[in-house]
Amino acid sequence: MTTKFALRNSIVMALALATFVEVDPASLVTRGSMSSEAIAKVGRPLTPGSAAGVARRTTRRTIRRTSVYVARLPAGCVKITVNGALVWHCGAKYYQPSGSKYVVVHIN
Repeated sequence: MTTKFALRNSIVMALALATFVEVDPASLVTRGSMSSEAIAKVGRPLTPGSAAGVARRTTRRTIRRTSVYVARLPAGCVKITVNGALVWHCGAKYYQPSGSKYVVVHIN
């Protein structure tokens, strides 16, 4: 009896999923894809062509965070921006705000 119910439930689930999946058979044959058009939307942060995505990757390549956090900045710090990211230059070290603390960063 349980095998019969398991089979029935599997078929019901497969049919339920099939109603939500739209497959274009022509695109599967010609391009090997289940989508007939690009799904990425420019302007979303994770798409390659968006301004936010480009700024994020540029900042990641330039500023490397360390695991060293401080509660307060040393005296004599100067606020600067590096590729649009706010950092504090204090002597030979750079700090970036992270919540209520500051993280030491290396700038390349």
